[in-house]
Amino acid sequence: MRDLGLVASSCGGLDVRFAAELARPAAERGWRPAITLTPAAMRWLESAGALDELAACTDLPVRSVSRLPGEPRPHPDPSVFLFAPASANSVAKLALGIADNQALTVLGDVLGAPGITVVVAYQIQDTRKHHPAWQRHLDTLAGAGVTLHRLDVGRPWTGVLDLLPSAQ
Repeated sequence: MRDLGLVASSCGGLDVRFAAELARPAAERGWRPAITLTPAAMRWLESAGALDELAACTDLPVRSVSRLPGEPRPHPDPSVFLFAPASANSVAKLALGIADNQALTVLGDVLGAPGITVVVAYQIQDTRKHHPAWQRHLDTLAGAGVTLHRLDVGRPWTGVLDLLPSAQ
């Protein structure tokens, strides 16, 4: 079993699709999900009562806040990360190096590091692609070696798991 840093931000469908279409299928493929959520994603999943289903996909704690000094590290150091779903806001922050929450800190610490695989599957409004900074954000991430994929609202998110290396 291989560790997968599974990171999510608040996007439409998170409450019903994240566990069913990403966390559980990743575990079934042999990954051990180390799940980190943005604060908004954690609130959404708590509000929907979806955290128990998510926690059942891993033996690690689902986290959204940093640990206190002296506390043990709750997650291992994966060499593979999947950020899905990633909101436009989180994609922009990651590209700019803004790590104002635990999810973006985890990703920002490994972005561009040799031997680390990062896949960012984003979900955006169709109009976002017209924002003058959007393509630069994608170019920055691609330049750091990130594999980018746009999630289609009408298609299962599970397909993004095919962009990861083998869990074996």
